[in-house]
Amino acid sequence: MNRLISYVIALAIAAGIFFSTMFVVDQRQYAIVFALGEVKTVINEPGLHFKLPPPFQNVVFLDKRILTLDTPDADRFITAEKKNILVDAFVKWRIVDPRLYFVSFSGDERSAQNRMAQIVKAALNDEITKRTVREVISGERSKVMDGIQKKVTEEAKQIGVEIVDVRLKRVDYVEQINASVFDRMKSERARVANELRSTGAAESEKIRADADRQRTVILAEAYRDAEQIRGEGDAKASQVYAQAFGQNPEFYKFYRSLEAYRGSFKTRNDMLVIDPNSEFFKYFKNPTTGSGAAKK
Repeated sequence: MNRLISYVIALAIAAGIFFSTMFVVDQRQYAIVFALGEVKTVINEPGLHFKLPPPFQNVVFLDKRILTLDTPDADRFITAEKKNILVDAFVKWRIVDPRLYFVSFSGDERSAQNRMAQIVKAALNDEITKRTVREVISGERSKVMDGIQKKVTEEAKQIGVEIVDVRLKRVDYVEQINASVFDRMKSERARVANELRSTGAAESEKIRADADRQRTVILAEAYRDAEQIRGEGDAKASQVYAQAFGQNPEFYKFYRSLEAYRGSFKTRNDMLVIDPNSEFFKYFKNPTTGSGAAKK
């Protein structure tokens, strides 16, 4: 019985030792095999692999996927025009040389992120100090990111890391100068608005003066044409009168006297102070004269 128990124990120990020699590498991981603290081999391919049992050999796994370094707080930088701005950036990176990465940070991802953050901050400082705020925000933002990525890529190669992408999330003024910046922007907008109003008022006066001039010209031309037409009409009327009444002057005098009577006595209340023996009442005194003229 004791011998059976010993066999079982020995078998369990052997199975434990055997299983401790096997390990599985996931497709998302690197595996680094150590022999007494020294890097023995790096395994990139996924699958089942074997090693010596501990403590002769141990395995450390590293993430093969693209990782993100996102700084929790924005960093302060000084631009070429000596203005303080806050810049918030993030970096996409991955391990490409597991051996160099492990030697550099002993497999500690937090130490690697701290080192990456220092590299990114130094690259940001180099690029931002050469440019103005306008260039960093909009004018040359793509150039800034390209320059940062180039510098960070060169530094990252020395620690076994590849930089996939670098992006600026936010660029803003520090709180102490926000008020002055807003006031300056407000003054600038007010100046532009006043300039536009002045230009609009000048254009309005110009249009109004041109309209008044055109109105005066149109009225003058219309009055000229009306007087010309009226003159031509009066001339034609006088010509017709002359032709019509020239044939019988006495009838013309009689007709004109009737028009004068009609114009003088429009209502019953009209009063005319004149000598009864004047020429005006000629046809009142001798109506036969007018009749004779009419008969002729």
